[in-house]
Amino acid sequence: MKLTKTKLIFIGVSTGGSSIMRIFPRWSEILGLNCEIVGVDLPLRAPADNYRRVLQDIIADPTAMGALITAHKIDMLRACRDKIDELDEYARICDEVSCIIKRDGKLLGFAKDPISSAQALSHFVPRGHWRDDARDVLCLGVGGAAVAISVCMARASAADGQPSRFLLTDIAPERLRSIRQVHQRLATPLQFEYHLCEGAADNERLLRGVAPGSLVINATGLGKDLPGSPLTPAATFPQDALVWELNYRGERDFMRQALAQAEALNLSVEDGWRYFVHGWTEVIAEVFELELDSEALARLSASASTNRP
Repeated sequence: MKLTKTKLIFIGVSTGGSSIMRIFPRWSEILGLNCEIVGVDLPLRAPADNYRRVLQDIIADPTAMGALITAHKIDMLRACRDKIDELDEYARICDEVSCIIKRDGKLLGFAKDPISSAQALSHFVPRGHWRDDARDVLCLGVGGAAVAISVCMARASAADGQPSRFLLTDIAPERLRSIRQVHQRLATPLQFEYHLCEGAADNERLLRGVAPGSLVINATGLGKDLPGSPLTPAATFPQDALVWELNYRGERDFMRQALAQAEALNLSVEDGWRYFVHGWTEVIAEVFELELDSEALARLSASASTNRP
């Protein structure tokens, strides 16, 4: 008898353009999941009823194992908290869900991005980087990814060290208030600053004030979900900076700006590919209750790389 194929729901903005739509079928074969991926597109800042309707469809579909959520992590939890039976520690701290699972008659919510961001950061931030000199983080945009990265760095071990300052900018005051509330739940010496920036010129002003060797992050979605860059064309990155473009597809104007200055300023430039791969493998392991060792992760990563934009 042929087993019924299950579904993993992917909730995003433009899921059809994501590499995971081509990668996941191969991963399903490698891991023996007999599962297909189904994309659900919602506009950014969608009405709460849209999120509730999507979640109700997942609950009602017996073949739906759960969902991975991008771009809507905060809004999904805000709209559907009453429908979720249990939240993991990071979901409670971050006030977001990147993964929802149906298990034993319950609906479980997880925030996997703090784990995924730590894994991605370890690939390009040199060991001991934050123990040397006074270095900052400037994170442009305070959506779900910024929440996860800031929580991850605030909870870093003393051996890893922490930045001198973690500056966050956004165009929406309510989102700055929201991320401030997240940080107030943390017992951390990391100093956060919150800046309402109406446009690229405001972001550039802050960029001029961060120290050499700092980490500058584009967490706005500009360059993928929306065109453009959070910096003006004239913006100059700090000497020896680490530059993290969280987008792995799209025009990525922010990354192009950094690459154009990389040689002159000794910049290390990273896109969001590793973050993307770690984010998906973390959720897959949780949804399907798998233990993915380093060998399995290496195999999945190699399979995915053939579809890297």
